[in-house]
Amino acid sequence: MTSPIKYGMFVMPYHYPDKPLSQCYDEDLEAAVLCDQLGFSEFWIGEHHTILRESIPLPEAFIARVLPATENIRLGAAPTCLNQHNPAAVATRLGFLDHLTKGRLNLCFGPGSTASDMELFGLDFKASSAMTREAIDMILTLWSTEPPYDIEGEFWHINMTEQFSEDIGFGYIHKPYQQPHPPISMPAMSRNSGSMKTAGKYGFQPFVAALVTANRIGALWDTYAEAAHEAGRTPDRADFKVCRAIFLADTTKEAQERARNNAMGENFDYIGRVLDRGLGRDIYKRDESMSDAEIDMDYFMKELIIAGDVDEVLRRLLEVMEETGPFGTLISMGYDWDDREAWIRSNELFARELMPALNKAVGAESA
Repeated sequence: MTSPIKYGMFVMPYHYPDKPLSQCYDEDLEAAVLCDQLGFSEFWIGEHHTILRESIPLPEAFIARVLPATENIRLGAAPTCLNQHNPAAVATRLGFLDHLTKGRLNLCFGPGSTASDMELFGLDFKASSAMTREAIDMILTLWSTEPPYDIEGEFWHINMTEQFSEDIGFGYIHKPYQQPHPPISMPAMSRNSGSMKTAGKYGFQPFVAALVTANRIGALWDTYAEAAHEAGRTPDRADFKVCRAIFLADTTKEAQERARNNAMGENFDYIGRVLDRGLGRDIYKRDESMSDAEIDMDYFMKELIIAGDVDEVLRRLLEVMEETGPFGTLISMGYDWDDREAWIRSNELFARELMPALNKAVGAESA
């Protein structure tokens, strides 16, 4: 038998802009607690600074708030936008947070990709990937070596020489609770993803967004695996995290009607408008030759949103896996609880019925 597929949740978070922020954060907290109670292995939250629908400028603070309300679930920001922070600040904050969580922290490193966030911080989008790679190298160096430090890069210079004092303990960086560091993932959406090449090189876990079709998830794994082999590493599909937009109800008709009209369906339309301002709608497309006009709600329901009763969602997921190949963790997307009871019911069906059925179908041991 194979190992069971784990399951988690990722919230961007996505909420309607007229909902009070405190209520939004309360919903996200409740979702995290529910996931912990239902046996989800991990919970991820995004980082955005300038978006009304996705307001979460300090995910570490949210994680610290969730921590005492949960018992077992692992927590992480997806991603920590490395191009928007000094690498030394990231290393010290996350090292501290790992101790605070006593090893329940997951990491995800990537660039911030929202045009308005980039403008706020005066960043060049074209430099994002290079900044991310440089930041990763600096963070790992800080976590794996002792001061004094003099780390010179293209974008940052980390210097701790003049004020370093072993005698009085100046100049030291917190090392993580988990050694050598918490598990690190990298996100992927774009074709021929640079993030997947970096993840494969470093042995990080690939984390594929819910915005891409199953055939492209398979291609992203190939990109990751090729980079891993080139670096002398053996890629492990147990490390592969795949996000999907999944909505369950007691009947397929109910689930599909709700998914078309609730925050899940609205989000896909909204993200399309966001993509129009930056990366472009090609991310959504199964085939690059498709026109933007073909990317409508019917297309989303066919390719990207998986809605139905347990049997229907299981059937769809098995179809997805035929194209993606095996993966270790299925990440369900979380959205605004515009119908609280329906969302809770969906998550309960996901954890209690769908995941056991999926693991049985793929010949895995009971989770």
